[in-house]
Amino acid sequence: MDRITRYITRTGGIMACAIDSTYMVATAQEIHRTSPVATAALGRLMTAASMMGSMLKKDGATVTLKANGGGPLGSVVAIADSNGNCKGYAEHPEVVLPLKPNGKLDVGGAVGRNGLLGVLRDLGEGQPYSGQVALQSGEIAEDITHYYAVSEQIPTVCALGVLVGKDANKGILAGGLLVQVLPGAAPEEIDLLEKNVSGLSSVTKMLAQGLTIDEICLQILTGLEAEALDGFNVHYACNCSRERVLRAFATLKEEELLSLPDESGVVEATCQYCGKHYRFTREDLMELVKAGKD
Repeated sequence: MDRITRYITRTGGIMACAIDSTYMVATAQEIHRTSPVATAALGRLMTAASMMGSMLKKDGATVTLKANGGGPLGSVVAIADSNGNCKGYAEHPEVVLPLKPNGKLDVGGAVGRNGLLGVLRDLGEGQPYSGQVALQSGEIAEDITHYYAVSEQIPTVCALGVLVGKDANKGILAGGLLVQVLPGAAPEEIDLLEKNVSGLSSVTKMLAQGLTIDEICLQILTGLEAEALDGFNVHYACNCSRERVLRAFATLKEEELLSLPDESGVVEATCQYCGKHYRFTREDLMELVKAGKD
């Protein structure tokens, strides 16, 4: 089971959140049959969304991240709830690209750099908050950092990693770290944080070395008095249901709705997040039309 943990300095000036998202990313790969580079891109976005979702303060709230930089992967979407549980998909999960000269997966090339990162927070209290920024690299972590700096004016360090076999999706290891400087942070705290960041290894390297997410948080906060805020398990979670699909159908005009069934009188809908299939007959749709008229 994957897990998130959060720490804060005793002065309240710096918050650090770390996640081991290995099983979440592996589940996404299994559902969507993503290529290695698509697994890395989707995994990074889901890892970021999970940490950002865990910072929402209202039960039932969600955060949606959408990246589309004009690359062959198309849109990449991740949605997380306030418990850090997440789901996601890539528009073209089959995309394969040559490795970069350093031997790493070309996530930036797959996502693209000529587009936007969108962030939508829905607290269930009327109009959701939405913001978007131009993608900086398509590598996701840098783009998340840029979003916080531009849209929310919060100095942020974001590190995301998905380690995956280059020829096959084997040995997946995934995690992330999100550190934010909060109002009231002392200059000496910020200086020490910058020093710690400069000497930090990649998240996947630290996980591979056996460090726990608590140890990763404390490592980035070395020299600063810090205490645990909370920690909890997270997983890949989709809340689709037959009722939700019917509600979506109910938004269609009657003529359009009744044109959906095939020659056998059946229409099938597939959830793009979990792949679950739902089957409806013409009679089901007629009942929906009737209910709308009552």
